[in-house]
Amino acid sequence: MSMEFGWWKKTPELGKFQMLATVHGGNITWERKQGHHTSWEPHTPDDEDRARLIHEAEKRVPRRLISSKQFEEIKRLSENTGPGRIAGRRITGNGPSYDKGQGGPPG
Repeated sequence: MSMEFGWWKKTPELGKFQMLATVHGGNITWERKQGHHTSWEPHTPDDEDRARLIHEAEKRVPRRLISSKQFEEIKRLSENTGPGRIAGRRITGNGPSYDKGQGGPPG
């Protein structure tokens, strides 16, 4: 089951925007959205974003919205550098973006 964590962030370069971190299947997908009528776009998190994700997850443990085991998994995943394994793209099937490590291009 996926877990979504959202918050607002403001930077001098981008202004105010909404952040969404989705944890699902051992991946964290980071996205941001600016404005009401805009689409979600991939976001590369910084240390502040990762700390905020842990803070948001930590608030859910006492209310039993997530388990301690899920919280530890989020902490472990957020220690990774970079945008996460799939970096804001959702894998929807066995298309060209999905690689099971079977080698090069089909042929």
